[in-house]
Amino acid sequence: MKDMLTVLLATRNRARILADVLPAYCNLQLPSSGWKLAIVDNGSTDQTSQVLSSFADRLPLYSIYESKPGKNNALNKGLALVEGDLTVFTDDDVFPHADWLVQLQKAADTQPAYSIFGGMVVPRWEVHPPPWITWIELGPVFAIHPPSVFQGEISRESLTMLYGANVAIRSNIFRSGARFDPSIGPRGGTYPMGSESDLIMRLSRQGHRALFVKDAIVEHLIEEKHLSKAWILQRAIRCGRGRHRLAPDVKSWMGIPLHLFRDIPKEALLMGAALVSFRKEAFFRARWRFNLLRGQALEALILAGERHLAEALRFRRQLIQR
Repeated sequence: MKDMLTVLLATRNRARILADVLPAYCNLQLPSSGWKLAIVDNGSTDQTSQVLSSFADRLPLYSIYESKPGKNNALNKGLALVEGDLTVFTDDDVFPHADWLVQLQKAADTQPAYSIFGGMVVPRWEVHPPPWITWIELGPVFAIHPPSVFQGEISRESLTMLYGANVAIRSNIFRSGARFDPSIGPRGGTYPMGSESDLIMRLSRQGHRALFVKDAIVEHLIEEKHLSKAWILQRAIRCGRGRHRLAPDVKSWMGIPLHLFRDIPKEALLMGAALVSFRKEAFFRARWRFNLLRGQALEALILAGERHLAEALRFRRQLIQR
């Protein structure tokens, strides 16, 4: 249906959170064009299907099942459910404000020069955060925006400020064949972050422009289990892997960016200096940066291994064909 919009999200074993999130969708102001909610169950083994069924008579909800693990696999499957001119992406732990869709639709209708629309993501703390949370940059860790974020066009260099919890893309882009890359983003265990950023950067290189819509607001649930230093430091590794995956074109040796041979020892020295001087904040900040660099090195090694394997397979096929 022309002009309507589709909200698309993937979920896996988050029945408890979905049961809290979906009532917020029941309270949305209805876009004048109409809307639908498409949810992809990515192999859940909990009560997800029952939770979705319980909202079938309260929401324009359509669901589909994708057994292959990976958020991007699920989103690509869910694109088959998209109707209308605008596809709005979010996550299963995100609570939309009542006028969220109205604001996104208004931006899309009044700003035809733009194809990508990012909205504001603010935190919804499950418990009060610890004092040391101020030691870290909250954006990369929790995918939330600072209050000072600006309204307006987003430069190509700033596209990573668009988070998958709140981004809309004109649907004709997907009808033309655009898809998410399954090799990046959540898929169980460790992974390179940057699911939506990868797609948005590819679209930007094709000439599509992005606009930040500050009044389109959602709240991202920050669970208590994510407020631990150990979890956040593991997050740094995933963030580093994603950064290299998104921008691998740097000077390297054996696939490893040259700057890592300088920066990793530097951060190790800073960690040591902060540790012996009992400066807890400086030590944690250095550990975060060290893990970020470790993640970049890890992803560089993984990509180099994939390239070598691909070359070996090509060589083997050539031998067989001879």
